[in-house]
Parts: sequence; structure tokens; C-alpha cells
Amino acid sequence: MPKLKTKKAMQKRYRITKTGKIMASRTKRRHMMTDRSPKSKRQSRKMLKVEKMHVNAIKLCMPYHR
Repeated sequence: MPKLKTKKAMQKRYRITKTGKIMASRTKRRHMMTDRSPKSKRQSRKMLKVEKMHVNAIKLCMPYHR
């Protein structure tokens, strides 16, 4: 059976932790940050845990990442 290719777009968007959780960075962080409140800017620094319904699809796209 041939090697499976990793989908590079998924690899750039998601990180898989050692425990198997999939983390994604939050949106709306690129520009126009002056319009946002300090609270929302501070909260958007953290990574976001991906919902269960998307986990299997993401893991299939990244076969060799834990």
C-alpha cells in the first residue's frame, strides 16, 4: 500500500496535541485589531479546541501526526 499524503492546508491550520486533542488558532486576528476590545484580543490569543464532529476528518487528512 502506498504512503498516504498529508494535506498541507490542514497541517498549517491545526495542531494535534500529545493527548490527541486537535487545536486550531482563532479567527479575526490578522488586521483591524484596534476596533476590538482588549478582552476579546486577549482571549483570542489562546488556541481553540476543535469540536468532535470535525476530529475524524482532520485526522484522516494528517495520517502521520500522532
